[in-house]
Amino acid sequence: MTVTTDAPPTMPTSADEARLWSLIESAWAELGPEPLALRRSLVERDPADDDDDEDDGPSYAIGDWLAPFLDRLGHLSAELTGPELTDLDRVVERKLHDIDREDIHEVTDGSDDGFLYCRGFIVALGRAYYEAVRADPAMALLDADCEEMCYFFAHLHNERFGSWPETGSGISRESFGNPAGWSA
Repeated sequence: MTVTTDAPPTMPTSADEARLWSLIESAWAELGPEPLALRRSLVERDPADDDDDEDDGPSYAIGDWLAPFLDRLGHLSAELTGPELTDLDRVVERKLHDIDREDIHEVTDGSDDGFLYCRGFIVALGRAYYEAVRADPAMALLDADCEEMCYFFAHLHNERFGSWPETGSGISRESFGNPAGWSA
């Protein structure tokens, strides 16, 4: 949902962005070396190779680690304040918005919700994978999704404080909401 106000949009700070990526890396690190190796293989793979189409390839295997990752991320975020959760939600919102692009959608396919959830997967895998996909959309995966990541910090805010955070960004994380990412 796009927020319309007279105030200038609130942008994520570099400190908030660093905090998001640090939390994500810490949550993955707590799960041990196997998901680290799987995530690395996704960043380092040649997208022209179709070797990962097998049921045991890294893109499928990492899916088994998403629920434990989100659980760890929740534990690491347990003591965050309302404003801190709002700041992190704003960063996720911006990251999802920035990769809401036609060239990435061509690789991932999917409906409105499916494309959003795929972008959630891209963010959930961490900065290295996010930057790889941003630079080369062919690095994205078909049918990958992590719906929970899309509103992770917003849901935590709502659970703890009884309200949805107001990011003040003036942008939408929803699919096809980034006009700069789509041809007219």
